[in-house]
Amino acid sequence: MNKPLRRIAIFCGLLMLALLIRANWLQYLEADELATDDENRRVLIDRYATPRGDIIVGAKAITDSVESKGSDLKFERKYKNGPMYAPVTGYASQAMGMTFLENIYDSVLSGKDDRLAFERFTDVVTGKERRGGDVITTIDPRAQEAGYKGLTDLGARGSVVALEPSTGKVLALVSTPSYDPTVFAGNSLKESDRFSALGKDKAKPLANRALRETFPPGSTFKILTAAAALEHGVVTDIDASSGAASPYKLPQSTNTIGSEAGDGICDKASMKTAMQYSCNNVFLDAAVKVGADKMRETAEKFGFNEDVYSSDFGDLRAIKSLYPDNLDKPGTALTGMGQGSLTSTPMQMAMVTAALVNDGKVMQPYIVEELRSPDLAPLENHEPEVMSEAVSESTAEKVREMMEHTAKEGSARRALIDGITVGGKTGTAQRGVNVRDQVPFGWFVSYGVNPDGQSVAVAVFIDPTDMDISREDISGGSLAAPIAREVMKSVLQK
Repeated sequence: MNKPLRRIAIFCGLLMLALLIRANWLQYLEADELATDDENRRVLIDRYATPRGDIIVGAKAITDSVESKGSDLKFERKYKNGPMYAPVTGYASQAMGMTFLENIYDSVLSGKDDRLAFERFTDVVTGKERRGGDVITTIDPRAQEAGYKGLTDLGARGSVVALEPSTGKVLALVSTPSYDPTVFAGNSLKESDRFSALGKDKAKPLANRALRETFPPGSTFKILTAAAALEHGVVTDIDASSGAASPYKLPQSTNTIGSEAGDGICDKASMKTAMQYSCNNVFLDAAVKVGADKMRETAEKFGFNEDVYSSDFGDLRAIKSLYPDNLDKPGTALTGMGQGSLTSTPMQMAMVTAALVNDGKVMQPYIVEELRSPDLAPLENHEPEVMSEAVSESTAEKVREMMEHTAKEGSARRALIDGITVGGKTGTAQRGVNVRDQVPFGWFVSYGVNPDGQSVAVAVFIDPTDMDISREDISGGSLAAPIAREVMKSVLQK
């Protein structure tokens, strides 16, 4: 063989070797990555080739799958009461992808989970269409409806979270304004435009205010301040005078902070009276005496400063609520009344309230009770899990005593329910140091316990930006407490 032909043969051999190496590389090393790449059209075609399993609330499916028209993606998702349940389900859109439960449990809902391998095999043998499994949630449909109706009747941006204190089950997870995932579930340009319009809406209907946004908690945080003061021995008698003057002079400052109830009631008031009338001076003073480190330590035991998620299923993911590091005395004082640089999600304040009902134990919140195969056999069940012991049983009992007194004699009266033990705390939160010209947020946290011992903890958050209401009329007691009352009734008076 002459030299030019030999070179050509070697070159062709090298090309063949490179081709074989590349083919094997793709087939064995990159196969999984390519097979699951969202840009791979075959992935989408396979994902929507069969009806998805359902997301279940109260033994009824709140999702469905219907055949698409004029698309190679055979089935698209539909939602029942879509706006009410959107913070729970998320969305499964052919064009926009998937979020929340639809995304977390896609393998089960699409029938491709490894635990469904036997069902897939039998379906192939019998010629049946591949079937997806179901996701059974902890949501109480009556509680969800009560929270959603309460916020939408007000026309408010806001959130409602209800928890079962003894287990951590999420009974309601509401965020308004909301959206209907059905309107952009398909793959058309029109549906993409609808999604884009939602993203540009200033009211942020796609936001999950219960889990993914934080706000200053205002006076609802006083229940945690009270718990910290009792736990660290700063307060030993909730009926004794606090010695805190009203108006209260911030440490290292000439600024003073008063209380809406007036100096006559709040001056040197006991912690129990201060909770009843929401006297700022007593809680500012208590936070300073507890100190920044111990206040932060107590807040962290309740769940602050870490992302909240269900460690078993991983189905509930809330961003961290923040109790800051390195606070000076004025900053520490302001956190005592839920202001300053302190922020919280509605989920976090529901967790604080639930822990006090549960004798100081914080349960890991979760929203999925069970994963179920297409033949209704359980794949996985959630077991309640203690997240931490935030305070002692005696501390929790004393805070409950104050909250129940506040409901009977103070600012939380609108949450009272006949035949139910109710504790509550209102909150009106300024948006920040430099935004005092805007209407404040309204908060309310509460719990109810019926004669059978069943309990529920509720946090209601209201952003009145879109409401025709004056600054003077913003109050957690007037706006949020009636919503909490209806949610508690829906759970405890079935």
